[in-house]
Amino acid sequence: MRNNFGIKILVTLICICVAAALPLSLPRLENSDALGDIKTILSSRFESAETDEDDAWQLILVNADNPLPEGFQPELTELSDGHRIDKRVYPHLQKMFDDAREKGIRPAISSSYRTAEQQQAELDQKTEEYIRQGYSREKALEAAKKWAAVPGTSEHQTGLAVDITTADASVQAADVVWKWLEKNSYKYGFIKRYPENKTDITGIGNEPWHFRYVGAKAAKEIKKRGICLEEYLKKIHKK
Repeated sequence: MRNNFGIKILVTLICICVAAALPLSLPRLENSDALGDIKTILSSRFESAETDEDDAWQLILVNADNPLPEGFQPELTELSDGHRIDKRVYPHLQKMFDDAREKGIRPAISSSYRTAEQQQAELDQKTEEYIRQGYSREKALEAAKKWAAVPGTSEHQTGLAVDITTADASVQAADVVWKWLEKNSYKYGFIKRYPENKTDITGIGNEPWHFRYVGAKAAKEIKKRGICLEEYLKKIHKK
């Protein structure tokens, strides 16, 4: 009887130790694996928790008519290649890249989070390109704004958007990567943000490389209906 009691105490202590060792939060994905070739296993805890979160953060609208709120600053994760994204988006981006690679697609990030200063530099560079083509500075700036947003009105400042290209253009054309992403990115909560047939609504020229995280629910409906983020938000605000 005494021996059985001792065994029960031992088993109880082991259970307590095991429970204490379990993570209390989502598993941390190391930056060294960020968008690399190592397969990321997303836990079921993460996938089920997504639907319980307030989705306001992932549906923020940023454009010429809707600048970022004063003092806006996303919580970022820095990837192994130096790019930065919203830490809540990272696992979804990682999974999308992992699955793409399994299908023979070789994506790579060309641009991610930008500070206001970096965004201004993008706009200045694009403006200078038009000036070299013979545009006046005023006309050059006007044309440049169709491709590079004014600081405070760029999705890149949210940490939710990434520009994606091919990892090696000599092996695989960027078009191959974009076509796969356009077809499959919604499964991971991303959308092609600036489609060619929506430029009159978005105010931005066709950008097959620019993908924005909006969450699985919104991405699925946007893809299914062939609409853009502005149209989706207009629809849900009417409800």
